[in-house]
Amino acid sequence: MTEQHAVVTGCSSGIGQAITKRLLADGWSVTGLSRTETSLDGKFEWLQADLSDPESLADAVAGLQPAHALVHAAGFQRTAHIGSLDPAALAGMFTVHVAAASVLANALVPAMPDGGRIVLLGSRTSTGMPGKSHYAATKAALIGLGRTWAQELAPRGITVNVLSPGPTDTPMLNDPGRAATPVKLPALGALVDPDDVAALAAFLLGPHGKSITGQNYVICGGASL
Repeated sequence: MTEQHAVVTGCSSGIGQAITKRLLADGWSVTGLSRTETSLDGKFEWLQADLSDPESLADAVAGLQPAHALVHAAGFQRTAHIGSLDPAALAGMFTVHVAAASVLANALVPAMPDGGRIVLLGSRTSTGMPGKSHYAATKAALIGLGRTWAQELAPRGITVNVLSPGPTDTPMLNDPGRAATPVKLPALGALVDPDDVAALAAFLLGPHGKSITGQNYVICGGASL
């Protein structure tokens, strides 16, 4: 069998790193994109990439072997309530969450083997959350992007799905940029484990994910109840 190759953004920390480690453990080769240099065990190659500069990404991935999977996990969060909204924060989140995903898919999918996989990291707040209107808007855009790509790529057997975690135990929770919305524990009494998100990602990327496309999976520890 041909070795499975995945391209994963945000591989240096948080959910992106958890997904990268899970895929490496499952025998994938992984090309990780991030600003921070990362070294992981297994068949891993790190490429420096600035997701806030989408125009540079096509060149960054040029020459890579065809990717059987693209996982866009890079992201950041800036929060504020109406009256304190910052247009620059909205533009920055849209660039990293949506524009970067678009550029990478545009560059990688034409050469992706039929039956490939795309997973986009959304957020359970995409349906709305006080203080997170800009963040929610950019994550909601990923659902529209993913469902449209799912329709376009279905004839090739390429699936496209969105994972939407709730409050997850990652460094993002301590980012001063989201201080306007303090973390609340979900109903189950614990933050979402990044490894749980990675496990679902691995399923969708694996052989039994072939019948699932255009879906949004919320993993929130009961926060949306």
